[in-house]
Amino acid sequence: MNHAKNVPLNVVLVGDVRQRLKELPDAAVDTIITSPPYWAIRNYGHDGQIGAEANVDAWAEEIASICGELWRVLTPGGSLWLNLGDSYARAPREGASKKSLLLGPQRVALRLTRAGWLLRNQVVWAKKNPMPSSVADRLTTTHEFVYFFTKQPNYFFDLDAIREPSRTKPTGKQRATRSSYPPRAAVPSLGGGISPRIDLNQGLATLKAAGKDSHPLGKNPGDVWSMATASYRGAHFATFPAELVRRPLLSTCPERVCAVCGTPWRRATQHIDDRRLATGPLRTACVHTSWRPGRVLDPFSGAGTVAIAAETYHRDWLGIELNPTYAELAEKRLDNWRTENSTTASKQK
Repeated sequence: MNHAKNVPLNVVLVGDVRQRLKELPDAAVDTIITSPPYWAIRNYGHDGQIGAEANVDAWAEEIASICGELWRVLTPGGSLWLNLGDSYARAPREGASKKSLLLGPQRVALRLTRAGWLLRNQVVWAKKNPMPSSVADRLTTTHEFVYFFTKQPNYFFDLDAIREPSRTKPTGKQRATRSSYPPRAAVPSLGGGISPRIDLNQGLATLKAAGKDSHPLGKNPGDVWSMATASYRGAHFATFPAELVRRPLLSTCPERVCAVCGTPWRRATQHIDDRRLATGPLRTACVHTSWRPGRVLDPFSGAGTVAIAAETYHRDWLGIELNPTYAELAEKRLDNWRTENSTTASKQK
């Protein structure tokens, strides 16, 4: 069967996310990466806007309700990445005692798990350049959360795409770089042919037995991501960094998906008896002759960072934005990015 036909792609839909989502078909996108408005932080100039609820619980209910619709438009093996920040109560009516942390992100996460979402990670985004604070009776807040949810226990996840260079025991001061990745052909588990019966994804014991300190493609990046906030000279002042999008995008948005049966393409991860084996079950009834790029949705697209990341890594994307001014800024930002990258590509030829 053909999956999710007539999905608008590579465009920003202007309007209220609660209405625009209803226009999308079921199982339309492979992953969702987004940062909805935080509670009581900014005024976006629209009646009924998210983030202007009477208290933090009402905000959490609204976000959870929207995530219910996101469940519908997400493929069964898809994922939801939700970036949320917190704030402090100014009065008990807001949801906590005055000066207490509201725990807004956790309130959303609890509602989603009760609704059936599986919370796979609570990623800590540790900001290298946090906003300065004049507070003198507590520590400055220097982090936000990125929650990683799935609909079911079995889902698409490509860890190899986001592995980080391992730090070996240095003889002097050394720093690992991305250039330290070995070529894929040199890795036995990926078809290198050095030890055909070794599957290096089976754990540390196998690695140590093979005389290796870590996986040849690098280490798991873990759930604490240290990176700077984004700087974008536009009217939208809540832009998250492109690096915050890269890991979710590459790990949970497939490079391509079978346009007939909806099976994500997976690179071979084992090499046994000169045969390359894929990680996921392939449906033998489908010959996988027609493919489409993976699709990512950002229902609060803002300045278009997710869209730019998607085009960088050759995925399709869809954005939804309430504010027409921000949507126009995102389109201009994308046009500038395309122009710059097409010019760079031409110079390299």
